[in-house]
Order: sequence, then structure tokens, then C-alpha cells
Amino acid sequence: MAKILIFGVKDLAELAHFYFQHDSSHEVCGFSVNEKYIKETTFNKLPVIPFENIETEFPPSDYLFFVPTNATKMNKERERIYHETMNKGYDFASYISSKATVLTDKIGDNCFIFEDNTIQPFTQIGNNVILWSGNHIGHHSVIKDHVFITSHVVISGNCVINSYSYLGVNSAVKENSILAEGTFVAMGTSITANTEPYGVYKDISTTKMNMSSMNLRF
Repeated sequence: MAKILIFGVKDLAELAHFYFQHDSSHEVCGFSVNEKYIKETTFNKLPVIPFENIETEFPPSDYLFFVPTNATKMNKERERIYHETMNKGYDFASYISSKATVLTDKIGDNCFIFEDNTIQPFTQIGNNVILWSGNHIGHHSVIKDHVFITSHVVISGNCVINSYSYLGVNSAVKENSILAEGTFVAMGTSITANTEPYGVYKDISTTKMNMSSMNLRF
């Protein structure tokens, strides 16, 4: 059993607390955000500690951190907090649901893997990855660091999902495809060929759209 601190005081932090509380042997001991965002001193009946000096009250030798923030700025905000936490000396927890089918041991740290995911043999999942519920990750596929995969996404075998990518609900990736860094795949979109870095893809085929022409808020 490990003692865990969770970054955030919003929905994802509350979900992380619930899952660790009900589906792990770990103990959540508190939450942390930057001091200017603290409005209450407790959240879910646990203390909220300023991130700027959290290591003085909760030393890295005694606690793990979990950073479950969303895909803001194509996951780069979560990456920033992850590295700032690492620089304070903390190691990270991962949450992997007991109701997920996980047939690989190659999963990095600070990963949030929800229920009903199927992760086939010989897959590799990097650090700081979120897999929402109900996804299929095909054999021999690689998901690199700082990726956000929503729900009911199908990634076929032998695919590579590069860092900072985002896959929307009910999207699909054809076998042997490579998603370049920062690929944004909209809800319900099928990717049938390799993508370009920071390309935006929507509708039912691999149709690239100009990022600047879309009113997207990450």
C-alpha cells in the first residue's frame, strides 16, 4: 500500500480519488493545486495543499503523486505538471482498473486506465497516458507518453500513437498506422493512413484539416 497525493480539485481529481479508494490498496492522503487556485482548504474531506511547497509537509520519500489532469493544450499542460512534480522528487502512482483486461506489463507511470479497457499482448504504454473506459488497444501497438484516449476507441494491431495525441470517442485506427506527434482525431473518425504532426482529422476517413481553421479549445 502506498500513500498518494492527487493533483487537482476538479472532476478528474475526484474520479481518481474514487477509483483509488474503491479499487486499489492505496491510500489517498490529500490534494494539491497551485496556491492561487485554492478556494477551500479541503476537498472530499481531505486537505488541499499548495503545490509550491507541498514537499515540506508531504515529503517525496513518503508519498507518491498522481496527476490526472485533462488534455488541455494537447496534453502539454499535464506534461508540464508531471515534470514539475518529478522535479520535486516525487515518484508516481498509476491506476489500472481491476475491471480492465491487461495482457502486458509494459505500462509507464502516472497512467489512468479505466474499466473495460482491453489491452492485448505485446503492447507498450508510455508515461502520463489516460485511457478512458471501453477501449481496445491491439497487439504490438505502442502508445507513447502524454496521450489522451477517450472512450470506445479501437486501435488495431501494430499501430504507433505518438506523444501528445488525442483520440475522440468512437474513433478507430487501422492496423499498422502511425499517428504523428500531436494528432487530434475527432469523435467517430476512422484513421486509415499515417497522419501528419499536429494534424486535425474528422469525419469518416483520414481527412486532414488545418488546425488554425477550427475553433477548438484544448
